Amino acid sequence: KLGEEKGEYLAARVAIVPVLRGGLGMLEAMTEMVSNAQVWHLGIYRDKKSLLPVEYYNKLPKRVTAHTVFVLDPLPISGATAVAAIDILKAWGASSENHKLTIKFICIGASEQAITNICTAHPDVPIHVGLIDRLKDEQGAPLPPVLPGMGDIGDRLFGTCPDEALPLDEADGQDM
Repeated sequence: KLGEEKGEYLAARVAIVPVLRGGLGMLEAMTEMVSNAQVWHLGIYRDKKSLLPVEYYNKLPKRVTAHTVFVLDPLPISGATAVAAIDILKAWGASSENHKLTIKFICIGASEQAITNICTAHPDVPIHVGLIDRLKDEQGAPLPPVLPGMGDIGDRLFGTCPDEALPLDEADGQDM
């Protein structure tokens, strides 16, 4: 027989917003934990020259249909994309006069700088992170990017890393 434990209920209506593409890698696990959640999508990439976030896709509902939103971005390096996603959700949620939208940010790993930037821009948004990158070089400066060797999570998830995918004519013959 199972015993009783203290716990908390999630909001009656919950939404999950994976920031495309990397956030999609976290989506299945989140929907397994919160099976009644609505799933919305935001596509944001970081411009390679300006390093600023650029919104390219937005599939939020026309009106607010959830009380709590979990934003998924697996590995924020500077936090700029996360801040942009939260900015978009807050501006969209502000259109609702009936209730306050609660936003929570979830990532697998993050640099200390990303956490600082997100907290500075949105001190009201809790961050849930599995690993904080505190790696430093010999002089004590943070090593860029987060967790050297990880690369772009979206590229790794979808096999679009420019240097890792072998053309078929160079494959080792193991394809079936």
